[in-house]
Amino acid sequence: MSRTKSTIFGLAAFALAAPVIATLPQPAQAASFDCRTPGLAADEAAICQNIDLNDMDVRMVTTFELLREILPMGSRGELETAQVKWLEQRGECGGNLDCLAAAYASRMAELRSAVGEVIKMTEMQGQTTQSN
Repeated sequence: MSRTKSTIFGLAAFALAAPVIATLPQPAQAASFDCRTPGLAADEAAICQNIDLNDMDVRMVTTFELLREILPMGSRGELETAQVKWLEQRGECGGNLDCLAAAYASRMAELRSAVGEVIKMTEMQGQTTQSN
């Protein structure tokens, strides 16, 4: 199987498995930080104390990490810069659960869009390779 098809199948499998993975029992720790760390920021403490937000954090970090691995170097830097900016914006929510949930929903929409772009780009590259 070509690398292009392998990447597409991997992304498709991830997209299909993500809802199932999200329903599995999660540890009492968020994916992007250690809930046992003393002096957590208000947003982090709220995420650690709320299973729904914790699950959102797990999904977001998993998607972010996947994208970071498959994007080319220049795009990877843009992704990381956007993530830092988003974390700062999430921090502005403090312990407001509605604000945090909205922040996660917004970031996941951005990351899903990026996954879609990678899939399109990979498919186009595969078509170009096949026609040559």
